[in-house]
Amino acid sequence: MRSTTRAEQADQRRAELLEATRKVVLERGLAHTRIADIAKSINVSGGLIHYHFATKDELITAMLRATLDIESARLQELAEGPGTATERLDRVLRYYIPESRSDQSWLLWIDAWNTALREPAVNEIMLELETAWLDALAQVLSAGTQAGEFTCDDPAGAAERIDAMLDGLIIRYTLHPTVLNRSRLLTHARTAAAREAGIPVEAFAGV
Repeated sequence: MRSTTRAEQADQRRAELLEATRKVVLERGLAHTRIADIAKSINVSGGLIHYHFATKDELITAMLRATLDIESARLQELAEGPGTATERLDRVLRYYIPESRSDQSWLLWIDAWNTALREPAVNEIMLELETAWLDALAQVLSAGTQAGEFTCDDPAGAAERIDAMLDGLIIRYTLHPTVLNRSRLLTHARTAAAREAGIPVEAFAGV
């Protein structure tokens, strides 16, 4: 059996630290997370964390980027996957919408939006995240139009409208779940997407 190299061990340790950081941030929030909190959560020294990440900002940025990379890759899989354009569009919408008001991904990104106002590195990551979502939506809308399944003259503009509407509704759903439930949120998403794609909303019934 091949033994792990020093570089592989370092990569594994960094991955463990990033996962621990994500968990602590979800509990305490980005603004209130300290290196000491992360170190305590996995019983390591702050010095070990600083060995891999010079500052807390570097660690937080690395954690957010790792999360972005995972979600962007998944989005591409959904946008380029099998099935009709309507099926692919529905999969992207379902992935966008949080599973519950305690959905960890959305709680993390809502917190990061606030931090992005003051931290350029986080702002850049949030722009990349938004671009990934817009690209996935536009890609599916464009492919469906080219295939004759959709009628959408401006896939990029349609993607921006769907994205903006969903961001607002998801914040409302996260903060006020008794006012807007997930089922109604999905209905809104499908209605808006159907209008932009030029198809009846009933087209989503069979997917």
